[in-house]
Amino acid sequence: MTTDMSDLDTYGCAVLPGLLTPSECRDLAALYGQEEGFRSRVVMARHGFGRGEYRYFSYPLPDPVQQLRETLYPRLVGIANRWNETMGIGVRYPLRHKDFLARCHAAGQVRPTPLLLQYGPGDYNCLHQDLYGEHVFPLQVAVLLSAPGTDFTGGEFVLTEQRPRMQSRAEVVPLGQGDAVVFAVHHRPVQGTRGPYRVTLRHGVSRLRSGTRHTLGVIFHDAL
Repeated sequence: MTTDMSDLDTYGCAVLPGLLTPSECRDLAALYGQEEGFRSRVVMARHGFGRGEYRYFSYPLPDPVQQLRETLYPRLVGIANRWNETMGIGVRYPLRHKDFLARCHAAGQVRPTPLLLQYGPGDYNCLHQDLYGEHVFPLQVAVLLSAPGTDFTGGEFVLTEQRPRMQSRAEVVPLGQGDAVVFAVHHRPVQGTRGPYRVTLRHGVSRLRSGTRHTLGVIFHDAL
C-alpha cells in the first residue's frame, strides 16, 4: 500500500490505485451470478436502501477476499487506534485481524460482512453506515470491479461528512477498475481551533446512468 494515507486524516478517505488487476476484478464480479458462496441477498428497494442489490459472502470467504481482509487490516489498524485515541474512545484494536474477529465472535458477531454489490441503470445506494454490532472497525474498503465509461456510466462513490454546527460536506471519489477507496465507517477526528472533535460520515453511490457496476466491499468486523 504505497498510497499517501494522509488523505484519510484530511478527507476521511484515500484511494488505493490498482489494488486488483482487471482479470481479478472480472473473476470476482462473475461470482455474483453463482448460488454457492453467499449467505444472503439484499434487494435495496425492499428496505428503502436505494436501488440495486448486494450479496454477503459466507464463510469460508473466497481466497482473494480473505487475503484482502488479512493484508489490509494490519496496514490500517495503526490509523484506527490513533483515531480512537484522538477522539477519546477507549477501544483499541489488536494487530492481527484474526484476533479482532475473535473479539467480534465472542460478542455474537459471527456472520461475515464482505459483500458484492450489483447496480443497473437507475440504481443507487443511499447514504449509510455499515455498523452491524457493538464491535466496529472504523475503516473499510470498497473496490470497483467494473470499468467506468466501458461497463457503466454514473455511479460515483460519495462520502458525506456531518460537522458539528455546520452543513454537511460531500466528497465524490473517482475510481478506475481495480481501484479501491479506504474510508471512515462512522466517525473520524478533525483538528479544530480548540482541539480535535468528532465528525460523522456516511457513504453511498450516485445514480447509475447506464450499464452494470459491480463493487467488492471489504468490511473488517462481522455482524450479529
